[in-house]
Amino acid sequence: PKEAHVLPVVHSPLYQAEFPTGHRFPMGKFGAVAKLLAAEGFAPFHEPSPAPASWIALAHDREYVDEVCAADVRPKVAREIGFPMTRSVALRALTACAGTVMTAQLALAHGIACNTAGGSHHARQEHGAGFCVFNDVAVAVRVLQANRTIGRATIIDCDVHQGDGTARIFEGDASVTTVSIHAERNYPVRKARSTMDVGLADGTEDAGYFAALDEALSRALQIPADLVFYNAGVDPHRDDRLGRLSLTDEGLAERDRRVMSAVRARDLPLAGVLGGGYSDDVDALARRHAILHTTAKTLMAG
Repeated sequence: PKEAHVLPVVHSPLYQAEFPTGHRFPMGKFGAVAKLLAAEGFAPFHEPSPAPASWIALAHDREYVDEVCAADVRPKVAREIGFPMTRSVALRALTACAGTVMTAQLALAHGIACNTAGGSHHARQEHGAGFCVFNDVAVAVRVLQANRTIGRATIIDCDVHQGDGTARIFEGDASVTTVSIHAERNYPVRKARSTMDVGLADGTEDAGYFAALDEALSRALQIPADLVFYNAGVDPHRDDRLGRLSLTDEGLAERDRRVMSAVRARDLPLAGVLGGGYSDDVDALARRHAILHTTAKTLMAG
């Protein structure tokens, strides 16, 4: 039936927090991505409600979770996150986590599902960092493990920055495989230890990227998993403000196709999250982010 080929997409208007204009983080991209996807026939979206604090506390210290929920985060931590820590920002973080949980559940049911937010991979157990309040993928893994929906998970992180928070949360946990393919000389300066780290040289273009990606995928997917999370950050793009790599639009689409095809070839469900992307041109950025969803839809249609 035709319905089987419809890609489930998760979105909430709460993903776009009220934010100061001119901030370095392009908050407007979340609404722009949803608008673009709706115009291309991906709606109606699956809409999550904000996650309960108890879910978040499976991956983060409860004291920090409560600070965020009360919009009363220590100034030093707020600086490290880089966001004004308001109720709107807290609600966004809670909803994005619930969205990634929902995306994972839909992926288990349909094979592939994608969020229009998520990938906040710098948030570690103690607190957030680098524009990441809560680590939504880590929360989703812990929620699904707690209710025994999954035992093992693999996280393939292709954001241009190392998934250091994710690596730290799951360090020493054999049930979760963390793979980070990133620009070696980019943020964070002090890298964590993922299960597999692939640090790329500045200016790496499509062909060099694919070679590194294919090798990483063949190694990573030999490790057993019940579910794969894919962080499809578009900041490896050559026009990205914080990137340092040189992928083209076609390169991003081919990257997404390679990751998703490799995962599906092993009959594993895949939950896609948005990840990073930085540009003053929000519409161009939204088009870049939507590559994930259009590529996933094509793959589902077979």
